[in-house]
Amino acid sequence: MNPQENSELLAALMRQEELLKQLIASINKPKLGLHSEAGSCKIYCNRKHGVLWYTLSNSEPIAIAATALTGYLRELKFEKCERRGKEVYKLLATIVADRTYILESGHDTHFAKGLLAAIATLTPQQLYSPITLQPQPGTTDENVLFCRVWVGSELVMASYNEQTQWGEIWEQALAVTKAANEMAF
Repeated sequence: MNPQENSELLAALMRQEELLKQLIASINKPKLGLHSEAGSCKIYCNRKHGVLWYTLSNSEPIAIAATALTGYLRELKFEKCERRGKEVYKLLATIVADRTYILESGHDTHFAKGLLAAIATLTPQQLYSPITLQPQPGTTDENVLFCRVWVGSELVMASYNEQTQWGEIWEQALAVTKAANEMAF
């Protein structure tokens, strides 16, 4: 390439970068006017109330009819909390989509294990794009809920068993999530 072509290419790249920044800024703007989507929405991922996942309104479960959630995974964390008078640990997965969703699941449930195992197999580049989480009921036990993870139209296949080293899986899932969120636009 000659200096003129280099200069034109650089100018075109700078225009594209500016357009991308404008696009990102417009996506991140809050909704204006009246709506019912202030704050985050906590989704409970268990089959306690006869559904796959639900929200709470005045302590009453509200079933979620949607069969999947697509968005950007922004955070994974464990939180100690009290449920029914007992201290328990919950996995919280923050997904940013049309609003912020916080998915809560018991730390040692199949939903949590499936989610962590799948995320641990991904690259930061894959996780930089939206993923889809899909609750999947167990077929032999009506209390079991699995989590399917999709990248685009591809199901992420990640198995686990009693010998799975969950500390290593957790560290890898955290590392991939952090790296994806630190990637520059």
